[in-house]
Amino acid sequence: MKVQTLVNIIGSDFYTGVPDSQLKALCNYLMDTYGIDPDHHIIAANEGNCTALAAGYHLATGKIPVVYMQNSGEGNIINPVASLLNDRVYAIPAVFIVGWRGEPGIHDEPQHIYQGEVTTKLLENMGIDYFVIGPDTTDDETKKVMEQFRQKLSKGLDVAFVIRKGALTDAPKVKYCNDNSMVREEIIRHIVAVSGEDPIVSTTGKASRELFETRAANGQSHKYDFLTVGSMGHSSSIALGIALNKKNQRIWCVDGDGAVLMHMGAMAVVGANKPANLVHVVINNGAHETVGGMPTVAAKIDLVAIAEACGYPHAVCVNDFESLDRELEQARDRNELSFIEVKCSIGAREDLGRPTTTALENKQKFMDYIKTL
Repeated sequence: MKVQTLVNIIGSDFYTGVPDSQLKALCNYLMDTYGIDPDHHIIAANEGNCTALAAGYHLATGKIPVVYMQNSGEGNIINPVASLLNDRVYAIPAVFIVGWRGEPGIHDEPQHIYQGEVTTKLLENMGIDYFVIGPDTTDDETKKVMEQFRQKLSKGLDVAFVIRKGALTDAPKVKYCNDNSMVREEIIRHIVAVSGEDPIVSTTGKASRELFETRAANGQSHKYDFLTVGSMGHSSSIALGIALNKKNQRIWCVDGDGAVLMHMGAMAVVGANKPANLVHVVINNGAHETVGGMPTVAAKIDLVAIAEACGYPHAVCVNDFESLDRELEQARDRNELSFIEVKCSIGAREDLGRPTTTALENKQKFMDYIKTL
């Protein structure tokens, strides 16, 4: 189905969401048509944030909003759907568009397998009627379903389109870039060089993939790294939990701007606890690059000021390798919580691979190593 056809069938003029590679056609269509426009399209911090924003749109206009997400975001919408949108509370209608990663029978990464199995079950449990759109779904089928959905929406109920791999086509080409010169994979190499044998917790997406390949290229063991291949936004909390229980060992967290935004409250908890052995590095390219490159708001906010306000005693921003190396070395040598924001370009190698070990193997090797520290 052509992405514009789906948009026309739904008939809404306001979209908010968190980008997803399965929905790249929709994301590129929205960026090409609206860009980031408070009247028509907002990329929010997390899916619950999107759902509440959509509720506000409906309260102000009476019109139907659309919320798009990867199915991993269903967990973030459960609370606002159940306690805000639900027809036994405020009866606020919304259309959800959900990218179906890990669909049973379709090969995908390990972090998507279970989520894929429960995608439609979660919608059912939340009382959200849904329709699955696949590559063979016809326009007429979708139009007929949308007419049925309109009746439900008019009663304050929520509905969803679940998008299978390859279902949406004819996306416009959109180029995502910024003016930063530092490349993320090279940034990670510098972090690895300075951190030595210290444990690293890395965020989901290409950062963890690049860390894995950096270790392989260096001939190093992967036991030093916990690759947070899913659970976006939680790597700093994982690192905090380790740091608080391994007080004599320095712990590094390699984070991303989209992940930091998704659960920014984690920074407040880190800052309040002030683990002296934690170094929090945020690689900021102002983009959800792993799922296509759509922008985050991180390019427009002051993460250093936020870290300082959260209680980090040392917080800096760097945009060149000389400054990066200096700040990494100082963070390594001081005995105090440190925050380093690194301005980064958008882009990665075309041949970037994925971890060749399983998530369980990664966890066990990491825990075995941690026990020795």
